[in-house]
Amino acid sequence: MALKAILFDLDGTLLDTAPDMVGTLNSLRLDDGLAPLPFAEVRAQVSHGSSRLIQIGFPGVDAGRFAVLQRRFLEAYGARLAAETRLFEGMDRVLIELSRRDLAAGIVTNKPARLTDALLEELGLRTRFVCVVSGDTLKERKPHPLPMLHAARLANAVPDECIYVGDAERDVQAAHAAGMRALVAVYGYLRADEDWPSWGGDGSIERPADLLGWLDREPTPVSSGIR
Repeated sequence: MALKAILFDLDGTLLDTAPDMVGTLNSLRLDDGLAPLPFAEVRAQVSHGSSRLIQIGFPGVDAGRFAVLQRRFLEAYGARLAAETRLFEGMDRVLIELSRRDLAAGIVTNKPARLTDALLEELGLRTRFVCVVSGDTLKERKPHPLPMLHAARLANAVPDECIYVGDAERDVQAAHAAGMRALVAVYGYLRADEDWPSWGGDGSIERPADLLGWLDREPTPVSSGIR
């Protein structure tokens, strides 16, 4: 099968959202009289969303308090979505080159659509992707394969014409369950103790620009155009 689409995770793969997400968490801690947590300590958890961040920032709170904190976090984060968030270094050139090669680019993320859409609009990126599938677009989200299959359809491709790039084990699981190859973005939000080679990805990239080199070495032909 000819390659037709490259699908990306959002947080920790396409966009460096950690400065704004960690900043939001520390603002909540300051509001509650708590000292900010070190950025490096929290960065590795950002891909796991607001629930994980609240667990780290406010360990041991009961369910009611947790729900209140998560709601406060999402409200505060929504107000500063793109204050410091940017494409990872080199990703802009990657997207330009994918377009030049007639490869569709898409996004599959567990981030809620209201945040995903607003963030892409603020950064002026929405038109660069043929599809955006968020965590609440469908009834399932990663590691379920349904979002991947939906994104492939929107990109006018079948799963084995797609490659998914992500920085979490669930990304590899979802891609493989959908019949896609998966690349691990090891520049993303990985803990130092995570054994990412054990995830069974089909390759890895140390920085966004490495994706182009991987594609150049990949024996699967690239489509002559998007269907």
